[in-house]
Amino acid sequence: MSEVAAETQVKQKGKTKKMSTRVDFTPMVDLGFLLITFFMLATSMSKPQTMEIAMPSKEKISEEEQTKIKASRAVTILLGKDNKVFYYEGTRENDIDPVLNQTDFSPNGMRQFLIKKNYDIMVKVRELKATKEAKKLSDEQFEKQKMEIISDKKAPIILIKGTDDSNYKNLIDALDEMAICNIGRYAIVDITPFDLELLAKVK
Repeated sequence: MSEVAAETQVKQKGKTKKMSTRVDFTPMVDLGFLLITFFMLATSMSKPQTMEIAMPSKEKISEEEQTKIKASRAVTILLGKDNKVFYYEGTRENDIDPVLNQTDFSPNGMRQFLIKKNYDIMVKVRELKATKEAKKLSDEQFEKQKMEIISDKKAPIILIKGTDDSNYKNLIDALDEMAICNIGRYAIVDITPFDLELLAKVK
């Protein structure tokens, strides 16, 4: 045997056979569908958060009918131009106008006033939340009892009125404050000449 043939034979003996590295992912597809099915059945869908708004009826309501609300419970919020917000309690009595206060929607503004006005209701709602967190109430029971609390006849009644110069953002801010302060008795109503008269005095 020649030296060349011997060297070739040695090289052939030293070679290693290469194995295929192909990975079959077919079982992973089945596992993926199983996981998707599991999470769809095991997770609970989030409930949409909605806000109940008492919209004014189409029937015309006179100013005299609006003033029948007990003065000690009535609060009127006036949305003016340039993001200005005003409020007053009660109505005109014995030819004496209510005090018109200017405020804003900061925590130290309208919210602080509403919390003081609705303090007893907020305490009851806070206690109800604590009961729910202790898992003694279901979501349905909590919402039902909460509506009963915030609809109490002694709770304040808020009338939200916007001028022609007010903007939509201020209305949304006012509605947010109703939810934050647990105000259950409120409505968006048309502004009256009496309200415009009060606003004219502060310009």
